[in-house]
Amino acid sequence: MSATATVPAARRAGSSRAAGDVRVTFPRLVRSEWIKLWTVRSTWWVLPITVLAQTGIAWMIAYFGTREMESGGMDLGRFTAGDVVGGIQFAQLAICVLAVLTITGEYSTGMIRSTLTAAPTRTPALLAKGLVVVVVAWVTGVVGTLASWAVTYPVLGEQYRVDLGDAVNQRIFVGAPLYLAAIALLAYGIGALLRHSAGALATVLGLLLVVESVFAMVPWTFFQKVSPYLPMSAGSQLVQNGGPDATLSPWEGFGVLVAWGLVALAGALVLAKRRDA
Repeated sequence: MSATATVPAARRAGSSRAAGDVRVTFPRLVRSEWIKLWTVRSTWWVLPITVLAQTGIAWMIAYFGTREMESGGMDLGRFTAGDVVGGIQFAQLAICVLAVLTITGEYSTGMIRSTLTAAPTRTPALLAKGLVVVVVAWVTGVVGTLASWAVTYPVLGEQYRVDLGDAVNQRIFVGAPLYLAAIALLAYGIGALLRHSAGALATVLGLLLVVESVFAMVPWTFFQKVSPYLPMSAGSQLVQNGGPDATLSPWEGFGVLVAWGLVALAGALVLAKRRDA
């Protein structure tokens, strides 16, 4: 009787040791977050919308732009990369939705409890999820930028085609995916901070579309000085042709946008340790 009791005890001990061998590491957290992202239905419609919006608007800018030049008898020279990636202002809205829902969706369904149980310190889990969102946004931006260039290439023709040897055009093509990745970081940080889908989406879109527009229109000195440092105003310098009157250089503006995202994420990480899941 003692022998039969010993066997299950030994098996339980062996099982415990086997379970203890599976450590929760950051790469494993990233892998699990990657799998979760692609099992969510919203991912499969948000990302195609992002690429289609960026590509479709690029084609319309090229098509109607060249028609207007030809009908007016004017030769305004080649199009720039800023024209080709013009649809990124609409694509960023879809990316914001994906970034917010990636984190707030787990809080609304309660799945976040399982995630934080696997990673009790919370910070690695939230960082892993954020890393996945940023990487996916960057890859989507790469696909959208390449697709935009591809659809505008035959429309522009030899006369108006973008000069790929120009340093400004190169910077814009490289910067477009980085801009979307930084916007995703900001949206994810706000989503993790507020943990509510409607509230986070309203905050992100309100900040990017409403607040920045109001600051740009109000003719007071304070608003004029602050406006260039708001997220979209600063970050969009990276995908514009720029000029001598710009307050921030393209890469300085991108740095300001990244700083906004890091501050939002840092606030979310601090509160995550103080609040219940």
